Amino acid sequence: MSRKALLLNHMEGERIDRAHPMLVRRGFEIEWCAPALGDVLPDPLSDAFDAVVVYGGAQSANDGGYIQDEVEWIRTWVEADKPFMGFCLGAQLLSLAFGGEVRPHPTGLYEIGFFPIETVAPGFKGPHSLVYHWHKEGFTVPRTGELLARGDTFPNQAFRIGRKAYGLQFHPEVTQNQMQTWMDSAGHMLAHPGAQDRERQLADARHHIAPLGDWLEAFLDRWLSDSGLTYPARSSTAASELLPSERVPSS
Repeated sequence: MSRKALLLNHMEGERIDRAHPMLVRRGFEIEWCAPALGDVLPDPLSDAFDAVVVYGGAQSANDGGYIQDEVEWIRTWVEADKPFMGFCLGAQLLSLAFGGEVRPHPTGLYEIGFFPIETVAPGFKGPHSLVYHWHKEGFTVPRTGELLARGDTFPNQAFRIGRKAYGLQFHPEVTQNQMQTWMDSAGHMLAHPGAQDRERQLADARHHIAPLGDWLEAFLDRWLSDSGLTYPARSSTAASELLPSERVPSS
């Protein structure tokens, strides 16, 4: 059976990440939507899409305009018991949609680089490696949500609403090339308190980017299974066509 996933992007240009090709390998047709660039969100109650992934971005979840429209759209989508996955800003929007809050660290710390998280919920298998972060705000877990993983700087790192909606504050979808692009385009942010420098991030990537990708593969399988979405055997060709090299760029 053909499946279709809607991917919400908040950044200009093509986003080449891990989640996109992983869904393609599982038989999903992909459609991108960028409300930040003027795209119109589809009807969340239609049957046009089987799952949605909401990515991060430089915006604050507390912005108005199209960001508030996304919050309301996400609430309607999740209340309809449809599969949702949010990374970073996407997780923060999920929190707001169900009564949570998004705010900066009380001492002004950022979380940029590789940091550990701790699994706190039975049945949730978090990554064993350090995970990648790039954010200055964190979320609270809504009253109807379940905390899955915690961290030191920003305590709430993963939660879910029901069985089909997940929010991850960290970035398992980021490739090494994408990480390098972020450091090139927003390198000034590495001077903020709490951010790791470029050399530290590239060194950590050599040990932790690949295991984080392996974790995301397994996590997507669990998410789709719990959501009742079956898919054909994964295609071995789509990965090489859609996913850039995992080689760490030289510093």
